[in-house]
Amino acid sequence: MKPGILVIDIGGNGIKAAVVDEQGNLLSERRRVLTPHPCLPSVLIDTVVELVAPCPAYNRISIGFPGAIRNGLILTAANLDSREWIGFDLPEALSRRLGNHPARIINDADLQGFALIQGKGLELVLTLGTGFGSALFRNGQLMPHLELAHHPLADNLTYDQYLGNAVLQQISADVWCDRLLRALDILEILLRPDRIILTGGNVRLVNVELPPTVSIAPSDTGLGGGAALWRHSS
Repeated sequence: MKPGILVIDIGGNGIKAAVVDEQGNLLSERRRVLTPHPCLPSVLIDTVVELVAPCPAYNRISIGFPGAIRNGLILTAANLDSREWIGFDLPEALSRRLGNHPARIINDADLQGFALIQGKGLELVLTLGTGFGSALFRNGQLMPHLELAHHPLADNLTYDQYLGNAVLQQISADVWCDRLLRALDILEILLRPDRIILTGGNVRLVNVELPPTVSIAPSDTGLGGGAALWRHSS
């Protein structure tokens, strides 16, 4: 069998990994461990190396990271509790530890979005987990990443503060769902997307009727998006 692509999806609560083929189909079982906190780069790298050790053969690595990425370097890592991430070259560091295979990195919501979109029109993927992630696609093409998580939404709170895990310790699921609907209304006005896909660990809390343009995807379906990072490579 041709070696696949190792996909590593790093989240504030959990780190997931699997090997996929060129189309994003799973070639191995999904593996998951809790994200250590505080999560220094050295700690995360050791955790990932142990997590992926049983995976089958691969010759490329795709990384989804919960923060802003530019030119392969990490600009923000709000949910990992360490400023050592700023400017860190995670692809290079993981490549060294995992057999010197070429590695690429992208925001985690962008990575998951590639697995969930239909490739038609303007599609917005929202990840509801430790924080609030977003990815915007037009006709299957990834648009410039917007860190909506850190934008003000309501009552001087950002999307992260309004809908993230921390606030769920203070409000009920019903109140959280009302907040989600308000956020969807605002994003509808702002972007006019043809389709919105909700995913992430907290989609299980959604107990309200959603607008017809909004759908829910299971939180474990995003790893296949890692194949997209290599589809147009030489």
